[in-house]
Amino acid sequence: MKNRSLSGLEQRLLEIDTHLSQLANYGLGTGIGAIGYRSTAHETDNHSEWIEIDFGKIVPLNEVMLVPAIRRDTGSRFQADGFPLHFRLVAGTDEEREGQVVAEYTDMDKVLPRIAPFAIPCGGILASWIRIEAEQLSLRAFDDLYVFQLSEILAFSSEANVALHKPAKASSNMNIENPGWDARYVVDGFMPYLMDAAEGNQSVAYLSPPDIDPTPSLMIDLGQSFPLSRVHLHVVDQSDTLPQAFLGDFGIPKHMRIEGANSSDFSDAKPLLDLRPETIYDMGPIMMLAFPETTVRYLRFKVLEPTPTALYGGIAPRMGFAEIEVFSKGRNIALNKPVSTSFKLSAPDRPLSNLTDGLNIYGSILPIREWLTQLATRHEFEAERPRISEELNQRYTRQKKNLTRMSWLAVLLASGTIITMLVDRIIRQRAIYRTRERIAADLHDELGANIHAIGLLGDLAQAAKNSPEKIDKLLQRMRALTERTGAAARHCTNLLEAQGLYEDLVEDMRRTSARIMADLDHTISFDGEEVLKRLKPRKRIDLFLFYKECLINVLRHSGATRVTTQLTANSKELDLTITDNGHGLIGEIPSSLKRRARLLGAQMSSEKSETGGTRICLSLKLKKFGV
Repeated sequence: MKNRSLSGLEQRLLEIDTHLSQLANYGLGTGIGAIGYRSTAHETDNHSEWIEIDFGKIVPLNEVMLVPAIRRDTGSRFQADGFPLHFRLVAGTDEEREGQVVAEYTDMDKVLPRIAPFAIPCGGILASWIRIEAEQLSLRAFDDLYVFQLSEILAFSSEANVALHKPAKASSNMNIENPGWDARYVVDGFMPYLMDAAEGNQSVAYLSPPDIDPTPSLMIDLGQSFPLSRVHLHVVDQSDTLPQAFLGDFGIPKHMRIEGANSSDFSDAKPLLDLRPETIYDMGPIMMLAFPETTVRYLRFKVLEPTPTALYGGIAPRMGFAEIEVFSKGRNIALNKPVSTSFKLSAPDRPLSNLTDGLNIYGSILPIREWLTQLATRHEFEAERPRISEELNQRYTRQKKNLTRMSWLAVLLASGTIITMLVDRIIRQRAIYRTRERIAADLHDELGANIHAIGLLGDLAQAAKNSPEKIDKLLQRMRALTERTGAAARHCTNLLEAQGLYEDLVEDMRRTSARIMADLDHTISFDGEEVLKRLKPRKRIDLFLFYKECLINVLRHSGATRVTTQLTANSKELDLTITDNGHGLIGEIPSSLKRRARLLGAQMSSEKSETGGTRICLSLKLKKFGV
């Protein structure tokens, strides 16, 4: 069941419901009469009890049906009572008295609880007797003692119940205590069920009018001669009310003879059997009567002694049945055959044709084996259905939980998507701002510084116009700086694309300081040049431009005559310090330096130097593998 898909379980449930709608129901009888077999009662369950049925001849055995004795508990529910927990079916012949085990069942087989018959397939084994051996007993409900009880045992050879009215003996018998229990009642054909098929139309029983000959007869013409061996008489169902007005023997004469003949006038009549119910234990819902096989065409049911009128408060005796079945080779050959009577009176609401229409008050009359098989099959389906329903409910619950989770997940995903879009938008806007800021910084720090340097070189060239050698060098420097400025301008939007820019940071810083600080006393020192070589290009460019901007600011605004630069780097930190002896910083740190430090991701500060000028300090934390 666990391996079935959800759709598979739903389909199986639909199949079960479809089958159940087509199977006979557990219609349970009421009234009084024979119950079945009951063993001696025991204090514990570990006692062996058995019951054995002798067929009188060897037959191929196809199936054995065990009908449980049924009790009503205090909740008005019905359950098997005293059905064994561990039992086996043994079959054999007179020559093989030990027999062989056909089947064995234990508590692990979950036979109980049930009210349905229990079917044991036999596979056509040849046997002249069967024995049910109970090894573990179950409780009898009313006194909590352990007994072995069965309502009926049927042994089918093809469609014939070969156990019907055959001798039965048992390991113990409680008929002294209650005459409704006896080993012979386990083969009397009386069962606790009413035949309630799931098909066919309702048909009321036939009852003769009250004012007729006290010894009437019913005749059935089978149309041709058949070898007959069995007759089933379905007793009158007065109504479907509880209680019923009459007992189930209403309409059954005190003494009736069944005769067979091949002549319509019954001149060659042969007695087949006499029906003489002596006690209430001799009658049941379906009276299955067997007799030696006799070939006849006509059957006559002749009343020899009517029902006493005093039995039902003075009502005149009546004769009637719900159905008469006549069997030849296991087949009911009386179905829809004409019925006649020895009297002329008739009841229009209960026609004679109802005797052989194959219907009762609940619907179709089924063959006994098919009927019991349907009840056993109903039990299997009804036992399976709750398990499937429970599994479906568990899966539906899990689906509902999963759907709730998925709904919340969808909400979270939607929220996450919206948040992601907003964050992405913010990031994009910040990236645009930082790009604009970097372009502005690059234009200011690189191009602005270079143009200022070109201006200074022009001033120097103007001052050295009378010295051709100085002018020539100054022009060469201006030319080189112009080309460098052009390259920087081409790549100012992303200086990372400028091949060859500031690859040697130390040399570039020396060269730039010498160019810008040409007329000042400037010293520069480096510690940790190997670390500087591992800096990422973007960091290297930003560091160089920060340094270059510092030099331009010193040159423009400080009035200094001496500048000192110190750059130290190790695996964890880089520190750059520029010190001048000018008149000191007026106001805040220039925004261009703050911007470049921010782009670099570094911390910067300014303070007054010992010489009265300004000291600019830049500190950059390095990652493990460089930045």
